[in-house]
Amino acid sequence: MDELDSALVRLLQQDGRRTNRDLAQELGIAPSTCLERVRSLRDRGVLLGFHAEVDLPALGRGLQAIIAVKVRPPTRTVIERFQAFVARMPEVIAVFVLTGNDDFLLHAAVRDMDHLHSVVLDKLTERKELADVRTSVVYGHLRKNVIEPM
Repeated sequence: MDELDSALVRLLQQDGRRTNRDLAQELGIAPSTCLERVRSLRDRGVLLGFHAEVDLPALGRGLQAIIAVKVRPPTRTVIERFQAFVARMPEVIAVFVLTGNDDFLLHAAVRDMDHLHSVVLDKLTERKELADVRTSVVYGHLRKNVIEPM
């Protein structure tokens, strides 16, 4: 990654819908060079895709929670099955597999407290491998839209 690649990544994270012409003009390079660089970033796996950011409350998901989960026994099979299960849950928007006290952190976005209660009690605690679950309601969520290369 050189300075031009870094600048392209930053600009595309700010607005993935910018045209190649606009990117090239802002960076002071030829559109053909810009297109070649963006293709190279995709080919190298730096750019994984372009996504639309959504407003969770506008989708009827105004309440977010972080759910810490322990499973037992902590074997590869149990971990992989539980991960696959929670990844299919429509309420779960991110899954983190961890070391330490918890095996998973689930980021859930739901309608309200009743919906969250139902997710925990009716979906998660029904799993026989679930050993412990702790839920924290999210007051606010700050997400960096631009991640700079190291």
